[in-house]
Amino acid sequence: MLPTANRLRRREDFATAVRRGRRAGRPLLVVHCRSGATDPHAAGESVPPARAGFVVSKAVGAAVVRNKVKRRLRHLVRDRLDRLPAGSLVVVRALPGAGTAEYDQLARDLDAALARLLGGAPKGCNPTGAVTDGGCAAGPGKPGRDPGGSAQ
Repeated sequence: MLPTANRLRRREDFATAVRRGRRAGRPLLVVHCRSGATDPHAAGESVPPARAGFVVSKAVGAAVVRNKVKRRLRHLVRDRLDRLPAGSLVVVRALPGAGTAEYDQLARDLDAALARLLGGAPKGCNPTGAVTDGGCAAGPGKPGRDPGGSAQ
């Protein structure tokens, strides 16, 4: 379970993360992240911890399935809280396929989405760095390009 200080509870906070944050979609979930947002409800000048909330609709499945998905996502996010910038708001929205997905599939999708949001892999790359749709370039040794720049 997520510690109380790391839970996103207010409707306004969910709305802020979804409307003003960045989004990374994966086949099983969508992650919205508003980095470095200050908590207007917190007293004092200290930076609040990263907070996460979850949206699992009825499209995912029956109540038992939705609760299982929420428990899995809470556990996965709890283990990744140290990667999130202080004060960030994260909303994880489960898509219909999440109800039948295995735990490790959810973990891979969450890791890939967080990596993209936090400056890891650019769009079109999977977490291992392999090209998925031609959008990922690996630097000077790109295949198919002449490093000297001469036309052939």
